[in-house]
Amino acid sequence: MSVNLQNSSPVNEATSRPRDKRWNALRDFFSNPKAAVGAGIFGFFVILGILGPFIRPYGPEESSFLPNEAPSAQHWMGTTGLGQDVFSQFLSGTHITLIVGVGSGVISTFLALLIGVTAGYRGGWTDAILSGLMNIFLVMPGLALLIVIESYVKNSTPLLNGLIIGLTSWAWGARVLRSQTMSLIGRDFVLAAKLSGMSTFRIMALEIVPNMLSIVAANLMYACLGGILAESGLAFLGFENLNTPSWGTILYWANSNGAMMGGAWWWFVPPGLAIAFVGLSFTLMNFSVDQMTNPRLRETGRRTRRARTYTRA
Repeated sequence: MSVNLQNSSPVNEATSRPRDKRWNALRDFFSNPKAAVGAGIFGFFVILGILGPFIRPYGPEESSFLPNEAPSAQHWMGTTGLGQDVFSQFLSGTHITLIVGVGSGVISTFLALLIGVTAGYRGGWTDAILSGLMNIFLVMPGLALLIVIESYVKNSTPLLNGLIIGLTSWAWGARVLRSQTMSLIGRDFVLAAKLSGMSTFRIMALEIVPNMLSIVAANLMYACLGGILAESGLAFLGFENLNTPSWGTILYWANSNGAMMGGAWWWFVPPGLAIAFVGLSFTLMNFSVDQMTNPRLRETGRRTRRARTYTRA
């Protein structure tokens, strides 16, 4: 009787384990109804952002239509007071807004992770200096700080605004990650890593950060949402190149031309609802991330799914 040794080799088992973990993580994420709905909403806007410039029916600046025309078969979201197609502007602005929001969120989370974990793990003078830097950014009003910076920037663009937002919005996340790091440095697995001779960077990257992924993921999601809100707010206040289409610039022109007073709801409702739905998607996805990384919540979710299964049976 022959035995197939290739299928039972340690190499194949080792290479299959990471794949199984990734597959199980994706399965657990999408098994949560809230996460599935949130991912679907966010994926919908991502697809619009990618395909928007290619599927828009008209140019975003084309103004050859009747002004303030209500939604119709020709203009799905109506027209602006300047005779521009709102749907075309919305599609063109979706990818700009998402790039700025996600980009600023990634920058903010990276800085929060780097500064917060370093301050919490190193302690001493390093912690004192970095904590002082956090406190400086924490006491400064976020929107006011952005307005002051934008007032000195000439010809600001959405991408430049995203960079500025990311560089100025990391302090809250850094403070939370610092506290979490300080609660982990005394754990047995960290002490074992120190005794084994692991470097400081490897301990922070391989031992501490993986044990607070839920906090990092939550910080990333809400930082992305904060970036979208900040960019839209700056554009609404006029601190941006208003010829560049984004959800914020659509709201700016709608407000400047009295869309609300004139009853042209189709001009300002779509970008407002889009911002609200993106925020809802991040919130729903964060529920599943918490459940995946928190053992207590994960066990509670399993019990709930079992109860539902028994009830249906």
